[in-house]
Amino acid sequence: MPINYKVLGQINPSASGLTTLYTVPSGTQTICSTLTVCNLSTSTTFRIAIRPSGEAIANKHYFTYDSILGSNDSIMFTMGMSLNTSDVVSVYAASSGVSFSLFGSEITWV
Repeated sequence: MPINYKVLGQINPSASGLTTLYTVPSGTQTICSTLTVCNLSTSTTFRIAIRPSGEAIANKHYFTYDSILGSNDSIMFTMGMSLNTSDVVSVYAASSGVSFSLFGSEITWV
């Protein structure tokens, strides 16, 4: 089973819309190691949701909800989150000046 250490996703989403940062590819499991949230502008809020494959977004999926991020500040979440095929990591920012980066390992099987 090959393991690929990589940047899983990076995005600077439009304001006020839940956006997919990463979806686990078919035939793959993923270990998410670090998620960074970087504010390039004035103070704002952000959300992160982890949704299992096939489920519609619901309150139970939020990792953090309307957390405050100061002007020109960054937050790093260090985790060992395991995801299965088609699980989704989604992000939201109240303003367009926020970028998200997800790092980890994809484990593929044949």
